[in-house]
Amino acid sequence: MANLRIFEPTLADPFESVFRRFMAPMRLERSNEELDIRVDVVEKDGVFKVRADIPGVKKEDINVRIDGNLVQIDAETKQENDFKSNGDKVLRSERYYGSVSRAFTLTQDVDESKAVAKYENGVLTLELPKKATSSAKRLAIH
Repeated sequence: MANLRIFEPTLADPFESVFRRFMAPMRLERSNEELDIRVDVVEKDGVFKVRADIPGVKKEDINVRIDGNLVQIDAETKQENDFKSNGDKVLRSERYYGSVSRAFTLTQDVDESKAVAKYENGVLTLELPKKATSSAKRLAIH
């Protein structure tokens, strides 16, 4: 007959509990290079719909460029200088400031003249209509 052991969390060794918490994954500091703009792209009815998460950025600090089927989103957030005043000592600063950029290509060129961009609650929404493609024309050879 095999020995069975019943797990009882209330009877666990306190040293083991402390050791387990000590070895738990810790939050690692992220460098600016790791920050990225997260993007969802959906194609529907001749329009590319893009949703990009860019929290903590003012809409004036966002730049969207379209070149054919290439879309580039640039954003910049500035450090708040008024946060530290009257000799305050900053103990920890995790808020990001600096520039971030994201570029991606779509399956078809975009009609820039009909493109629409909106920014609300940290989410940039783009509606990018496809450019009408001209049908291939067969040339008569003389």
